[in-house]
Parts: sequence; C-alpha cells; structure tokens
Amino acid sequence: MNESPTSRPVVVGIDGSKAAIRAALWAVDEAVSRDVPLHLLYAVELCDAQDAEPQTTAGRLAGAKMAVRQALTAIQAAGKAVKIETEISQEPPIGLLIRASASASMVCVGAVGLRHFQAGRMGSTGAALAVSARCPVAIIRGHHDEPGQPPHEIVVEVDGSAENGVLLGAAMDEAQLRNATVYAVVCAPTTLGDDEKARDGDRRAYADLDRRLARWRRRYPNLGVKAVVMHGGLLDYLARNRRTPKSVVVSARNHAHLNEFFGPIGGAILQDAECSLLIVNHQQRL
Repeated sequence: MNESPTSRPVVVGIDGSKAAIRAALWAVDEAVSRDVPLHLLYAVELCDAQDAEPQTTAGRLAGAKMAVRQALTAIQAAGKAVKIETEISQEPPIGLLIRASASASMVCVGAVGLRHFQAGRMGSTGAALAVSARCPVAIIRGHHDEPGQPPHEIVVEVDGSAENGVLLGAAMDEAQLRNATVYAVVCAPTTLGDDEKARDGDRRAYADLDRRLARWRRRYPNLGVKAVVMHGGLLDYLARNRRTPKSVVVSARNHAHLNEFFGPIGGAILQDAECSLLIVNHQQRL
C-alpha cells in the first residue's frame, strides 16, 4: 500500500464475519467523504508448519477470496460511488492492520469477528490496535445504517485535557458525516449528603461546558450539540443511555478509558448498547 498523502485509503479488516461486512459498509461513507479508496484487507494467518502445507494454504486463500467477494457484493449493493481496493496477505491480522495504518487515513474493524476479534481475544487485540495504529481506529458494533434505526449519537467526554479540542473536532466531523447529534459529557464527582451543593456544582459544570462548546456550535451551526453533566464515569453514562446507537470518540492516549472499554465490564456495556469506538490522538483527526 504505497498511497500518496492525498489518497490515504480507509482500511477495513475483513475476516468473513457479518461484523466485518457491517464495518465495511460503515466505512464507505468515511472513504467517500475523504475522496479516497476503500481498502479491504484480509489476513491469512499461518500458525505452524501444517498451516503452511500447500493444500491448507490453498483452502485458506480460497476462503479469503470468498470473504472479500462477499464484502464487495454488500458494498456494491449499497449503491454508493466509492473506489474499492482489495488485498489478501499471509501474515498475522493485528500486525498487518498496524502496518497498513501507517499509510491509511483510518483503520476500521468489526468488534466481533471470526478471527480478528474472537471472544476472549477482543481486549488484547483491540487494545493493541487502538494504541499502536498510526491513524484513527474505528471499532464498529451494531447496525448503524439500517432503516428504522433511531438517530445516531456521537458521545465525547470533555475533561479539560489538552486533547479535548482534537476529540471535540473529531466528534463534530463524524456527526456531520452521519447526520448525528453530539453529546458532550462532563463526568462530575458525586456529592453525598448536600443536595444544594450538588445542584450548584452541576450548574457550574453546565455553564463551563456551554462556554467550551460555544465555538463548536458556531463552527457547526447545523449540528445538534448537547451538554451533559454525568455523576459517575463515561461507562455509567453509556449503561444508562443504551437505547440509541452510539459512537464514542476516545483518545488513544487515555489508557484508563481504553482499559475500561476493552475490559469485561466495558465490553459488555458497549455490546449491550451497540456502541462503537472511534479512537484518535492529538495528532489525528477522523
């Protein structure tokens, strides 16, 4: 993948699963909005000498070609004008995706697949890709674009860190692409035993958040941008608001958040809420 800087593709990890096809369909709009190719990437992992035998290799390559063909068919059926590239490579999936990220504008994978994100492997594999990728990473759950789905939400935590500007900008761009509403969440500490003090703290938090959001509302006047003050953590917010499909924009440098999201409790909450992750850092934009 020797792409010029102006045509860095959106890379999608394909593994034959329905989740990977949904991720590819989600990624189409990302590629179209950037005017770059959609690059479907399948990793044929050969683990031992038996795997390397010609008959085994041929069978796996045939399976890879079929999986890529199924993804192509689904994308073409969506009827959107996007240039599609395909690649089948014999190397471990996570290493291949990280290598591809160096020349990509985004890497996109399904949250649960046949190979890349098996049950029991999702935490370590997803976290490795989130931390090590050289571009933004999207880990897609749910059926975001199916007819009859409720309006999508883009959730981003505002905590006063140096990366907030990049994360808010990424959230706004994604919301504009998806015709979604942005929910900017401040996670406030819980105050016990003094309701008036708690209400006063909430009022100050809302006022401060509104000030932070003012320039983004001016820059994106057609977007819905809502301020939320939440007592607890971001996972608590997602657990309590699970009826609407969401994408959460998080920082690749916020290891505490990533550990929560890729842990067993976070994974269960994200799955139940059909919540995707969009992972960026201060040098990246979606």
